[in-house]
Amino acid sequence: MATREKNIWILLVFILSGLVVGGLLGEFASRIDWLWWLSYNQKFGLETPITLDFSVLKITFAMMFKISVSSIIGMVLAIFIYKKI
Repeated sequence: MATREKNIWILLVFILSGLVVGGLLGEFASRIDWLWWLSYNQKFGLETPITLDFSVLKITFAMMFKISVSSIIGMVLAIFIYKKI
């Protein structure tokens, strides 16, 4: 059971790193004319943060996702590399 949990955490790290690296490459690709499509993205999440004020404690929630074509390619590539290892 411990090895399965370890593998799931490693897979999550691979997927997140693929998303981040893919997103960075998409930003760089946006400066090249024929690679503009890699930087095409969609944003979703909370535009304005939600704030809970309890007088003593103030909590603010905000989350925004920006998924691009290159980050999806990076995620798929990370899963492929994970399966090969």
